[in-house]
Amino acid sequence: MILSTLGRYFFKRYIVTTFWFLVGIFALVFIIDFSELTSRMSALPRYTVTGALLMTAFRIPTILQQTVPFVALFSAMAALISLNRRYELVVTRAAGISVWQFLRPFVLGAFLFGVLAVAALNPLAAWGTKKAEALEAEWGSSRSAQSNSIPWLRQIYDGTDTIIGARSVQKGGTELINVTVIHFDPQGTIILRQDAKSAKLEDGYWLLNGVTESGNGRLPRRLETVQLRTNLKADFVQERLAKADSIQFFDLPHKIDVARSFGFSTDAMETQLHSLLSLPPLLVAMTLIAACVSLKFSRFNQSRSVILGGILSGFVLYVVTVLVKAFGSSGIVPPFVAAWLPVVVAMALGSTILLHQEDG
Repeated sequence: MILSTLGRYFFKRYIVTTFWFLVGIFALVFIIDFSELTSRMSALPRYTVTGALLMTAFRIPTILQQTVPFVALFSAMAALISLNRRYELVVTRAAGISVWQFLRPFVLGAFLFGVLAVAALNPLAAWGTKKAEALEAEWGSSRSAQSNSIPWLRQIYDGTDTIIGARSVQKGGTELINVTVIHFDPQGTIILRQDAKSAKLEDGYWLLNGVTESGNGRLPRRLETVQLRTNLKADFVQERLAKADSIQFFDLPHKIDVARSFGFSTDAMETQLHSLLSLPPLLVAMTLIAACVSLKFSRFNQSRSVILGGILSGFVLYVVTVLVKAFGSSGIVPPFVAAWLPVVVAMALGSTILLHQEDG
């Protein structure tokens, strides 16, 4: 009875602390991102303050998704230090309850927080990213909201080798903004260049709008629309241009199957899938790290060096996780290993330190 009552109390304290951390980070990120967005896009022809507020709201879930591991770490540290300062953990230990028992609510809360981040925050972030990109394109931006690099497509149709590049990609790749099309002859010489404001993939052709054509030995000419014949399909283009971190969790297994059917590398998408699956255990590992530096009793001041050590440990774990994920996305490390190895090592390390501190 005492364990269930105490467990509910500790669980509630962890949830409330996590909630207020999220509220604080949301407010801080909203202000910073709105300021940055305003300074970067206020010169665009269709920019409005209302639209900037809306775009910031669309972008917030993506940014919050990156802070989830740190929220779990700081929430656990804050809750445990608060309980320590108020003698609640002292009384709990005096009642004969071990650290492994009173940490269960925190571990459960961290795991559920991770599940919620994967099942709700990730799809919301993917949806918000697409909306933000579409809104930025409406404003007349010449760059993609997700990447500074120019995506390129190559097609060979009717004996013509063509390369298509764009500054911004919309609707999964079926709409391109600020497009450059370069045509080559069979000998590999450039014979024509087309610059278009936009391009839309229709059935069997690209519809180029606002086109300027230029070639060797002739003056540039402007055309309203041009049809560029193609054998590319929408599914192929979407898989070719899709970024793994812009695909929501529930769509990843299907996207991986489609990419494999086209012969594309699926390392990035598989790594993203396993990274999301390993997020709840990662938050549990963060909670164990927080417990390692927060359980020593101190009435007024927790050791600053100990707290700093916990923060640095969590930061190192996060950096290692991101680094190994990059290795998995590039195919250097198997995706499963890249996503799960740091989590397993961190959980084992945290459990070992707690065993040493509590059980000798």
